[in-house]
Amino acid sequence: MATTNTPTLDEIRSWPATVSVPMAATAMGISKTYLHDLIKRGESPVQTLPLDGRHRVITAALVRLLEGA
Repeated sequence: MATTNTPTLDEIRSWPATVSVPMAATAMGISKTYLHDLIKRGESPVQTLPLDGRHRVITAALVRLLEGA
């Protein structure tokens, strides 16, 4: 059975300004497919930016979500 190493909040704070959807999904403890679906429906709990046909998750928004703010 494969395990996923969930990053700590301190590690996430050191990430670049935006991260990939799979990276953000791992931090949130959800699948990348589920996060992609949320983004597509306009229901993402984190702010994203559409770039070159893909979405990037804004790290500051991810940190706020995980802090419970």
